[in-house]
Amino acid sequence: MKRLPSTLVLCAAALAACKTATTEKPAAPAQGSTAARPGATVIDPSTQVATVDGQPVTYGDVEKEQKDLARNIKAKETQLQNEVYELRKDALDNLISKRLLEAEAKKAGKPLDQWMKEDFDKTVGQPTDAEMKTVYEGAKERLPEGSNFETFKGQISEFLLRQKRQEALQKKIEELKTQHKVTVALAAPEVQRVEVAATGPAKGPQNAKVTIVEFSDFQCPFCSREVAVVDRVLKEYDGKVRLVFRHFPLDFHQQAGKAAEASLCAADQGKFWELHDKMFENQKELEVPKLKQYAKSVGIDAGKFDKCLDSGEKKGHVEADSKAGSEAGVSGTPAFFVNGVLVSGAQPFEKFKDVIDRELQR
Repeated sequence: MKRLPSTLVLCAAALAACKTATTEKPAAPAQGSTAARPGATVIDPSTQVATVDGQPVTYGDVEKEQKDLARNIKAKETQLQNEVYELRKDALDNLISKRLLEAEAKKAGKPLDQWMKEDFDKTVGQPTDAEMKTVYEGAKERLPEGSNFETFKGQISEFLLRQKRQEALQKKIEELKTQHKVTVALAAPEVQRVEVAATGPAKGPQNAKVTIVEFSDFQCPFCSREVAVVDRVLKEYDGKVRLVFRHFPLDFHQQAGKAAEASLCAADQGKFWELHDKMFENQKELEVPKLKQYAKSVGIDAGKFDKCLDSGEKKGHVEADSKAGSEAGVSGTPAFFVNGVLVSGAQPFEKFKDVIDRELQR
């Protein structure tokens, strides 16, 4: 059986992101070093970590040379704490769900597997032709030449049925959590907050309790995928969340920098979000002539736009955004700061919901 196109598959892309080309590796400790154990956050600056021509190199020397070392270490520690918390939280969620479903199956006098097949699966609606055709239309441009709806109908039906089953199961578990008065006391780690200026094109009220600063790249496929997630966040938290867009074009995305400039030229005419959407929809074709074509198609004055884009007057703005992102610890796109809390990579809606709900309860 052929695999469904990537646009139709539920996969682990939620953790993916466009990364910068270089990846730092931690240096191995010097032989015989008396440095503190790995993971320690406090080290005596006089601790010797190496020698050069018999002369000692201390931890304090390293800190002076690498001024952002302490910040980067703290960021890594926070990231590790969050990953450990997420592992525990997922394990706890799975355990709670299993116990709730086993209790439901026990009421019916059946083992869980039998209850799932004989009772639960009957509540899951079958995909309709209209639903299957909608999926097919959204993916047909990526299918092999000569493909048709009938060829992929069976696979699309299986995909939608799995999706419907997962959604129905999640809904059932949420109902059971309410019915059985489930409470969770697992404490989340203290979050590290980074001060990031919320300057740039924005959506949402200025006095919103939650501000999301997004660093993005118009040529990054993961950024494109995340547009729908961000739109859902703004819709479901209407009036409570403000989104601010900032630029972080990666070096190996050769057209991303000029696309970022184009968006700022569009912003001068009040059309940032219109061109933002257009460029993400066509991110494989971001040459300057195409940018001018897209601008015209969304109602931007061509003369003013072309002059702005050709002059490079927005390049400094884009570079300033990139510098701010780097200083905040951004190493890939997309990257989001939710009230200063970093959410890195293309994440599902649920990840944003967890962070936003915590912020609204503060």
